[in-house]
Parts: sequence; structure tokens; C-alpha cells
Amino acid sequence: MPRQTREQIDEEIIDCAAMLFARHGFQETSIQRVADAVGYSKSGLLRHYPSKEALQEEVAARCLSELQDITRQAAGHAPGPERDRAALTALARLALRRPGFIALLLSILLRDLPDGTNDPGSGGSTPLEPVAEVIVEAFLLSPDTDPGRLVRVAGAVGALAVARTALGAHLPSDALGHLIGVSYDALGHPDPAGR
Repeated sequence: MPRQTREQIDEEIIDCAAMLFARHGFQETSIQRVADAVGYSKSGLLRHYPSKEALQEEVAARCLSELQDITRQAAGHAPGPERDRAALTALARLALRRPGFIALLLSILLRDLPDGTNDPGSGGSTPLEPVAEVIVEAFLLSPDTDPGRLVRVAGAVGALAVARTALGAHLPSDALGHLIGVSYDALGHPDPAGR
């Protein structure tokens, strides 16, 4: 088995940490817990990220960057079914590539409270506060958006995120089309294939 590059190790640590932050919150996720989950020693992990805060900041930065890429991909399409499909396709690809990011996205959206606190586990603000705004931008939502559309977009993103997170390693390698299909169906647009 070829040895992993530093970049591959970092990606594994980041995605695993994102999954643990989603499940347990930032407060309850220790460096040791992340190290155990990725199969490294605590000192080995600390060589990559010198503190839990540094790891949290890197997870947040990479997660937001990936989500902003989704918005950029969707921006090339006109508002409507085509743009929605582009956003969901990019989100489904991210879900397959970075399951920890999708679990964290779902966790943040579920914990986004009306008083503005959305830190998984600590009740304060996090570097991930812009997550909801990224979704709003990708799907062109606004305060004037029809409530039915808001519910359908939440259902579409939720269906994709829950399916990916719940199925985990049991999700087949050819699941991309299924993830896109189930989430697109939730939007209520006519099927472009006529099915």
C-alpha cells in the first residue's frame, strides 16, 4: 500500500474532525478523540494541527471554501430548475468526497438558532456561521421567497445530507445520481428526463 502524502493525511484528519464536530460539538471533541478516529497518536496529530482551535479553524475554512465553490458552480446557471440541479449536483459530489463536511453542514443548519447561536456544543458563535448564507445564495433564496420553496429547499438539502450521513460506508459508489435525484425530487420540479 503506497504511503499517504501529507496532503492526503491532512484531508483525512479534516474530514474526520468535521464528522466528529458534527456528532459531538466542538466543545466535546478533543484532539485525542480525533487522533483515535484517524488512527494517529495525539502527538502525531498535533504535528499537523498544533491545537484544537487550529484544527477547528482549518475545518471551518475548508468547509466554507467547498460550500462557496458550490455557490460559484450554481451561479453560472439561470434561476430555476437548472440552477437548483447544478447546486444539488455540486452538493452531492461534495457529500461523496467529504462526508464529514456534509454531516457538519447538517449539524450547523440544525443548530442555527433564532438568537444567532449555532456553535455545535458550545452555544457561542463559530467560524461556520456563514453556512446558511451560502445555501441561501446557491438557491437564490431571499426574505421574500415563497415559504413553500423555502421548505422544499430545506427538504432537498436535508434529504441529501441525511441520506449521505445515515448510509455512511453503506452508500454504493454509484450513488451520485440517487443523491441528486432524491434531493431534486424534493424541490418539486418536473423531472428533466420525463420520468
